[in-house]
Amino acid sequence: MNGHSFTLAGADLIALASGALFWPAQSLLCVSDLHLGKSERRARLGEPPLPPYETRDTLARLEVDLKTSRATTVICLGDSFDDSAAAQALSEEEKLWIAAMQAGRRWVWIEGNHDPGPVELGGTHLAELPLPPITFRHIAQPGQSGEISGHYHPKVTIRPRGRAITRPAFLIDSDKVILPAYGTYTGGLRSHDAALSTLMRPEALAVLTGPVPHAVPMPR
Repeated sequence: MNGHSFTLAGADLIALASGALFWPAQSLLCVSDLHLGKSERRARLGEPPLPPYETRDTLARLEVDLKTSRATTVICLGDSFDDSAAAQALSEEEKLWIAAMQAGRRWVWIEGNHDPGPVELGGTHLAELPLPPITFRHIAQPGQSGEISGHYHPKVTIRPRGRAITRPAFLIDSDKVILPAYGTYTGGLRSHDAALSTLMRPEALAVLTGPVPHAVPMPR
């Protein structure tokens, strides 16, 4: 698979180029911050509009990752929907698309700060999921080991040959992983922001997403 392999708390994981995380031993795919329905919410609130295709684009990329990985467990790591009304406003086609991806799989929705709680979709809704030696939750907690989280939408800028390239990135150290946002319309927080630099250990790596995952020391 096209990804960066590493170990967390004894678990062998792969940070995929798409921004998903794969745990082969558990046949588990984890994605964070889908923010489905963001364009609908912005239009509803009178904010500058976005092209209304982001939910379909996000679901299409997730479908590819599921087919490639053959994962039998999916964890959506919080902020899967942009708000409760956006979840309710999903089209029937989009709801059926999600249902088709859920068929035959264990599907866990972790609660996030945007999430509405249980929605009219299949799967299990949890505040967090301990799956030893790993714990999945939406927001990282200081001092935790073996933790996988999202929330911050980390991004990293590198300058190969003097040309600035900014991409969503995994942040990885010996205690935790913070996933990039998987959704098509998501902003990001630079890794040098204090909210991230104080969470991650000095030796932390950033793995940039894109056509080929690229690991660098986490910029601070």
